Amino acid sequence: MKKITVLFAVMMMTILLGAGNQIMAQKKKKNYEEVQIQTSAVCGMCKDRIEHDLAFEKGIKSVSLDNETKIVTVGYSPKKTNPDKIRLAISKIGYDADGVEADPIAYEKLPGCCKKSNKAH
Repeated sequence: MKKITVLFAVMMMTILLGAGNQIMAQKKKKNYEEVQIQTSAVCGMCKDRIEHDLAFEKGIKSVSLDNETKIVTVGYSPKKTNPDKIRLAISKIGYDADGVEADPIAYEKLPGCCKKSNKAH
């Protein structure tokens, strides 16, 4: 009888822990959103610069720039940042972000190959 009781207790703990993990996973998903932003990135250096610099912004969870489409996908915590702040951060790196123009001072500091007038390479 003791073996059945112990087995039942172990099964119940496993079920409860599994449910708890599932609830925690759902909460994490709610705290994480993604936004896609069109940039003026031109080359691999642009990709490296945007991904590196955005990674240090408050609330940013992930950054991935597709060089072909020039779209950066940013995972972020909506409690700490929002798409407008992310666009502004991209602008301060020196790139256009959707309708937000690149900060002129940051743009001038970009290497020649990263200027908007250059073709993708």
